[in-house]
Amino acid sequence: MSTRRFLLAAGLAALLIPTLGQAQDKPIKVGVTPGPHAQILDVVKQVAARDGLQIQIIEFSDYVQPNAALNVGDLDANSFQHQPYLDNQIKDRGYKLLTVAQTVVFPMGVYSKKVKSLADLPNGARIGIPNDPTNGGRALLLLQSAGAIKLNPAAGLKASPLDVTENLKKYRIVELDAAQLPRALDELDAAAVNTNYAIPAGLQPTRDAIAIEDARSPYMNILVVQEKDKDKPFVAKLVKAYRSPEVKDFVETKFQKAVATAW
Repeated sequence: MSTRRFLLAAGLAALLIPTLGQAQDKPIKVGVTPGPHAQILDVVKQVAARDGLQIQIIEFSDYVQPNAALNVGDLDANSFQHQPYLDNQIKDRGYKLLTVAQTVVFPMGVYSKKVKSLADLPNGARIGIPNDPTNGGRALLLLQSAGAIKLNPAAGLKASPLDVTENLKKYRIVELDAAQLPRALDELDAAAVNTNYAIPAGLQPTRDAIAIEDARSPYMNILVVQEKDKDKPFVAKLVKAYRSPEVKDFVETKFQKAVATAW
């Protein structure tokens, strides 16, 4: 090889090697809510590292910020929501986000510090539900399935308190931020709480719920990325790591029947 060609090749290598190194070293940012979602993703992070994918876990205290952050590129993916919630966010906010895998389902439960069964709730009892449309509708459907109320069938998954057509015990529906509901149990007679908020508050769905959702529901949680990123290599690696035997074993061991996997 001539000296000129050698120097040219060496120069190109010097330019390429740092670039490749930076691409490999830069972690992807994945948004979650605290509790089970964060705990599961920590195991995903360990599995993904073996495949050369580094993950930085970013926790958010509510359901609104993770999609907003992902849509503007502050995150590479998020794992905290079910499909009906994402569909509603896309419709209302125009987000360019896409589901790339189903993950786990957290059956919603109704909890109370004052009664041992839903039937024991007194007339006029105050029942808390999440104040976002999809989880609020989910809570109302759970109350209906337990016989507490009846809803207008046309409301579907997006039922609101206005869709209650029968409420014989005149329950008062109180809409609060989902994350606040476990702490509000001291003031409320009961509350429908998402499992990812119930478990960190010390509530075990299969032990403590006075009514619980069937695990076979449309509320399977999902991994979400920007539409433009769906074919990027990190997405396939992230899905593979999440749906690994190690993660499945962790979920089944850690959460027992409170969380079910989609694979």
